[in-house]
Amino acid sequence: MHLTLFTLAITLIATICLAKSPYQSVLQHSRIRGRQHGPNVCAMQKIQGTDKKYFTNCKQWYHRKICGKPTVISYECCPGYEKLSGEKGCPAALPLVNIYNTLGVVGAATTKMYSERAQLREEIEGPGSFTFFAPSNQAWAALPTEILDALVSNVNIELLNALHYHMVNHRLTSEDLKHGSAFPSMYQDFNVHIHHYPNGIVTVNCARLVKTDQHATNGIVHVVDRVITAVTNNVHTFIDTDDDLETLRTAVAAAGLTQMLESDGHYTVFAPTNEAFEKIPPEMLKRILGDPVALRDLLNYHILKNMQCAESITSGTPLETLQGTVLEVGCDGSDMTLNGKAIIQKKDQLGTNGVVHYINELLIPDSAKTLLELAQGSVITTATKLFVDAGLGSHLSGSEALTILTPQNEAFKEGVTMTGELKKLLKNHILKEQLSSGVLYHRQELETLGGIKLRVLVYRNSLCIENSCIAAHDKTGRFGSMFTVDKVLTPPMGTIMDVLKSDDRFSLLVGAIQTAGLTELMNQAGPHTVFAPTNDAFSALPKADLNKLMGNPQELASVLKYHMAKEILVSGGVGSHTRLKPLQGDKLELNMTVYINKVPVVEADLMATNGVVHAVGGLVKMLEETGTKVSIFTVKRVQYRRNLKGRSARKKPLLQNRHKKARLWFASCFLEKCPLV
Repeated sequence: MHLTLFTLAITLIATICLAKSPYQSVLQHSRIRGRQHGPNVCAMQKIQGTDKKYFTNCKQWYHRKICGKPTVISYECCPGYEKLSGEKGCPAALPLVNIYNTLGVVGAATTKMYSERAQLREEIEGPGSFTFFAPSNQAWAALPTEILDALVSNVNIELLNALHYHMVNHRLTSEDLKHGSAFPSMYQDFNVHIHHYPNGIVTVNCARLVKTDQHATNGIVHVVDRVITAVTNNVHTFIDTDDDLETLRTAVAAAGLTQMLESDGHYTVFAPTNEAFEKIPPEMLKRILGDPVALRDLLNYHILKNMQCAESITSGTPLETLQGTVLEVGCDGSDMTLNGKAIIQKKDQLGTNGVVHYINELLIPDSAKTLLELAQGSVITTATKLFVDAGLGSHLSGSEALTILTPQNEAFKEGVTMTGELKKLLKNHILKEQLSSGVLYHRQELETLGGIKLRVLVYRNSLCIENSCIAAHDKTGRFGSMFTVDKVLTPPMGTIMDVLKSDDRFSLLVGAIQTAGLTELMNQAGPHTVFAPTNDAFSALPKADLNKLMGNPQELASVLKYHMAKEILVSGGVGSHTRLKPLQGDKLELNMTVYINKVPVVEADLMATNGVVHAVGGLVKMLEETGTKVSIFTVKRVQYRRNLKGRSARKKPLLQNRHKKARLWFASCFLEKCPLV
């Protein structure tokens, strides 16, 4: 069973790797999935409730979904093959006939009928080498009645021209249909535009090829899912001539993007309608339209670097915009989505240099927003309200270069209200320059609007400013940046000694520090981390032991130094097994629930100008080394091994894994009475 699966996997990988194009890769995958049903059988996925079928790729096969909708698997003949009565699979190649007759057997009978009406039959039955992008029967049925009537009412001109636009005067296989290529059609040499996407979808003028490479004696037929029309205008023409895009037209001109949208390229423009602009608060819209930098960022955020037809999307895909960030372009059933929202109301307006999709909601990038708009558009609701209540809104909505530290909602106590002290504290959450977290470095100093200096602390898995650690990616606005942090900031106030003296919980510790002669150390520049035993911690000691300790300044100093480290470590920098080197002794071990050598931390992150204090509920003791129990059986095996002197058996390993080898080592020490280290 395992060998069969392994062989299938290797075959699948090898076959797909040998495929020449994304379409061929998907086709090969479909062949492999269908081969259990016979030769030349392809697995197809059909979206339930529709007629849309796709060759299957790995992701779609396992998820059984396309555009978020469930699919059913069917097994059909691969392109160019047909069934034979009584035979398994599709063993026979389709008869090679001319294009006219090929149309009848590949699901394009309506195109065949209209070819005869337009007197195109003789041409596609005769000599030549043509490529015919033939609309399927369903494509003709979906054509608006007024358009179809206009075509069939003038078959010798309009219908013939339309069919000629679906033809190229030489043979093009799917391998020749390269992404971004264009070929002159047989209607006045107007180009047909090809896009060949990484997911295997191939489009011509945004119509998906549903059956490819149907070979004929005088060319090749590719069946497409819609009737295509000639493309003569660039994407800017849509913006320039459609009254629904009047506001966008004004914005494009003001931002100086007209020339770009008229030039060669393969753009995708998500064009906001007038209605989309009207949904934006008037003050915000006026500010953006009056700011050339913000306006250009706004519009570039609506333009993709590559052309994306609606039919090319089968799942959510992040795509880069000209603004530099990404949009997630996806689909939900027949709806095309942007960032998960179905806001596209008109799709696939094709131009010579790209495609336009009309949207009914304006997309505003962070880079066009003020700090206040950034905060209001985030999930940080409590801090945002408090900044406004504190009268700091003018700073956040202006053009000052600032960085705001916004604590997560859970960092605040429920029902928090504005006070003078809180207003002062929030002012110290605003830094006087626009920063990126990527340029911060250890022990860097940052000045706040409140006039104090904050320290940057860099740890292996966290980046902190004082006690607050950054909890999400930066948001960079027009003039400022926003850092989401996990805690309300505690600015440093005084030295470690000042912090201890100001808190009644540490009165016994303050006396002990003075007795031990460590006062000057606690006032020095540092940095220091102090695990400060509370009065309760000292009181928990037997009275005689406490008196003895307090009466011996030298021993007391040693004990206290085991509670101190010459570096600064806040709780956000503590990992699963963090170690500190104390001023006295070997090591201090901390874990993520913040225990220090198994003593619980009562309150963390009391920030001082020369370090940090963590209140602990007991005196920290050195971790005792623990031995390993060794059975008498292991000891006897060691003795036996030592009795094998000079014999070949001595070279054979008695123990095969690390655990047993460790026990053997301890057993050796046990026999020799060596000390544990």
